[in-house]
Amino acid sequence: MSNQDRTPYVDALLEFAQSDPGRFNVPGHQGGIGADDSLHLLVGQTGLTDDIPALIEGIDVGENNSFQEAQQLAAEAWGARRTWFLVNGASQGNQVMCMAVAHRSPEIVVQRNVHSSVIDGMIMAGLKPTFAAPEVDPDLGVAHCLTPRALADALDRCPNAGAAVIVSPTYFGASADVAALAQVAHDRGVPLVADEAWGAHLHFHPDLPRDALDSGADLVISSTHKIVGSLTQSAMLHLGFGDRFEPEIIDRCVSMTESTSPNSLLCGSLDAARRQAAIDGEEMLGETIAVLKEARAELREIDGIDVLDHSLLDNESVIAWDPLRLTIDVRGTGATGYRIAHLAREMANVNFELASDTVAVAVFGLGTGTPARSRRLIDGLLTALEHLEAIPPDRKPEFALPPPWGETAMSPREAFLASQDVVSFREAEGRISAEPLATYPPGIPNVLPGEILTRETLNFIADSIDHGGHVRGATDRDLTTLRVVSTDG
Repeated sequence: MSNQDRTPYVDALLEFAQSDPGRFNVPGHQGGIGADDSLHLLVGQTGLTDDIPALIEGIDVGENNSFQEAQQLAAEAWGARRTWFLVNGASQGNQVMCMAVAHRSPEIVVQRNVHSSVIDGMIMAGLKPTFAAPEVDPDLGVAHCLTPRALADALDRCPNAGAAVIVSPTYFGASADVAALAQVAHDRGVPLVADEAWGAHLHFHPDLPRDALDSGADLVISSTHKIVGSLTQSAMLHLGFGDRFEPEIIDRCVSMTESTSPNSLLCGSLDAARRQAAIDGEEMLGETIAVLKEARAELREIDGIDVLDHSLLDNESVIAWDPLRLTIDVRGTGATGYRIAHLAREMANVNFELASDTVAVAVFGLGTGTPARSRRLIDGLLTALEHLEAIPPDRKPEFALPPPWGETAMSPREAFLASQDVVSFREAEGRISAEPLATYPPGIPNVLPGEILTRETLNFIADSIDHGGHVRGATDRDLTTLRVVSTDG
């Protein structure tokens, strides 16, 4: 492996900026000369100076340039055949993946609780999905992982699939048996794609769940900014060592989905985050794991509070769990996770990553799991509990499993591009949806473009909203109306 204690792309950017170049190219602020005072306050002169455009000789132009070298170092650090830096997040990675799959087949097997960007990618690529249902926890109201048996069933229903797409780890830290899932897919000649958006750090500590590349996945989407700590909107796409995807096809799909003016700060942050993860990641992660172990013990002493831990392994689909996701079970308090997260933010200026009817989730990144920050989180939670009002009379007593998915009448792309009507939410029964709808919790898409809207699904969505949940995907954020395929053709 090459020396990981280097940042070739960052170094090239800094060298260019410090040479005091005459800037008569984009961006228009030209190193901060023309920037508004508020922009200076927002990003600082250093950020403006290092905002360097693409196509600069010695940086990202020329043979074996520093940008290519940085991507190669990332591939070696994560154990990939090849790695691409992404400037539009893991969402871009999912869109790239869908386009690459379309080169193999117009059909794809997809875990039902995939990120909305996978649905967008299927629309862009014209893919026809066959869905595999994840295991759902009826007590917590969250979706866990996909079992090998569920994937096998879905692949058997879709023998011409160009790939199988899974999610691991989940938002709540549950990790699937990726090795077994890869075996199921490979036995049928199908590549396995892992949306590992929440697992970019797993490769760098032996006590964490085994990462997807090491488990045999063929293509891995990695949201590097989430835990490893590159700048927001930066991500990576890792290609495994098999021959099920052509790197040239992936490369072309990356070019199609990215800006022709990629941000140097985003790409530079990936180079720097890679160096830190490769050199110091194990030590930093170890410290965080130890701090969060103590935090969980303290949280369990608080009346009405519990935490998710190895108990997740009681679920058939879960083979490991990620301790950097601190999921706090608030059911014993008589309040919802939404209410507690709101109070923590308003009363203690403490922000949770996610809240649901039953839990509040805190995320710790590489190097951020210190005793002081753990203390602030716990104190913020205690402050929220002190301000709790009486149990809301309309609290949802228990999580209800979502109804069966509606019949598929059109492909997602056909429905998305079709002539559309806007109808009242309560009058949408029997119509073909032109937009996706996913209730939180548990975050599984209840409706996809091309599916027929049923009364049971509409009632479930309305009930979820009434009890503090929200819906992702609808054009009308208030959900008073829905977009459906026009009946006029």
